[in-house]
Parts: sequence; structure tokens; C-alpha cells
Amino acid sequence: MPTEHVGGAGDPYPHAIGEGFALMLGCRVTHWAPDIVEVELALGPQHLNRAGSVHGGVLATLIDVACALSGLYSGVPGRVRKAVTLSLTTHFTGQVSGGTLRARGRARAGGRSIFFATTEVVDAEGRAIAHGEAVNRYRRGSETADGVPSDEQHS
Repeated sequence: MPTEHVGGAGDPYPHAIGEGFALMLGCRVTHWAPDIVEVELALGPQHLNRAGSVHGGVLATLIDVACALSGLYSGVPGRVRKAVTLSLTTHFTGQVSGGTLRARGRARAGGRSIFFATTEVVDAEGRAIAHGEAVNRYRRGSETADGVPSDEQHS
């Protein structure tokens, strides 16, 4: 499983992906700032469907991860923010069978406990492969950029 990029030397966002499904899939955060994130995934045979193109569940996961992370940036060292997805809508617009996918998420609006985000997934040539929207709810303690201590990441 691709775990070497999370928390490893030179990883600019060691707490972004965590240790769960997105890590197992191979997601990697390459850019993260308030209200914006970029997540990459190098496609392998495990990401493809029987027809040989990227599986819709992989694309939905990329959209979900990027939408959530777009609203969870914390510039406070040693702190993280967490949220749960309340609603996720996906639209598949292209096919790809290899290379690297890039998901660009942006938090669009929100209130004290809920935020709305959009994500576009493109292939290595910049062609649109999928896009989606999500509604996320902050977990307790994550409503502000201060977040919670990273050692409480799994609570």
C-alpha cells in the first residue's frame, strides 16, 4: 500500500490524508491553502474498472477528499481540522486509463458548522474527467482554523 508519502521526509502536508481509505487509494496532497486544495492520484491497474478506465468510485473518492480538504486547512502547526460529508454529487465527463489525476477542490461558502465545496478532476493533459459538489459538516473543534491537536486525529 502507498504509505510512504504521508508524514514522510519532505511531505508538505503530513496530516492531510490521514491513515484511512484515501491513503490506501494513493491520494497525495500537492497544494493546500485556505479554501483550496489539490490532490493527486497516480493511476495503477487497481484503480481501473473491467473496461480498463478509471473506476467511478475512485473518481467519487477523489472528489469527496478534495471537497472536504478544501474547507479544512489549518495553518496552525500540530493541529488538524475534520469534517464529515453530508451530501456528495458527482458528474463523470471523461475517461482515462493511466497517468496522474489531479483533483482541485474549492470551499465556496459556509457557516459556523457547514461548508459547501466543489471539485474538478482533470487528467495529466488537463482534460476534465469528472466534477462534483459536496456539503460537509465540521467535526467538533474544527469549526475554526485552530482545529484540534493532531494526536486527536482519529477521534
